[in-house]
Amino acid sequence: MVFNLKFKLFSLIVIAIGLSSCAAQSGAYSNPINCLGVEMDGSQTLESWGSGRNRFDAVEQAKKNAINEVLFKGILNGKPECERKPLVPEVNAREKYASYFNAFFADGGEYLNYITLQDERFDDKIGRGKQKGSNSVSNRVIVRVMRPDLEQKLRKDGILK
Repeated sequence: MVFNLKFKLFSLIVIAIGLSSCAAQSGAYSNPINCLGVEMDGSQTLESWGSGRNRFDAVEQAKKNAINEVLFKGILNGKPECERKPLVPEVNAREKYASYFNAFFADGGEYLNYITLQDERFDDKIGRGKQKGSNSVSNRVIVRVMRPDLEQKLRKDGILK
């Protein structure tokens, strides 16, 4: 009887530890990009997450994630007024135009011309959502993606017809 009780207690502790470690590992990867609104010029204000070695890297990755989502996946979460369809509807376009998009998303690359942090309030900057893993930091950033300008560039460069 005592052995059975100890076994059940031990099993319960092992399960609890297992569940808590799974939750800790999920980090920013489970945070979807959310639509916060659409401006009159067609730009989209998004809540985006990124991970990196430090806060700067995480914020830059969040910017890239927001544009990547607008380009290839569409914005599925948040307010319904955001354009839900991806800007580049072609299947496997990221792979087909890999050299173009690799240069576009390079650190300091062209993607910076189509994103701004102007909608992020001062208190958002100070209290950016942060999650810390063993070797990385995740940050939440409020960004505005200039969707019409991005579409115009892709048309000019021959990515969109």
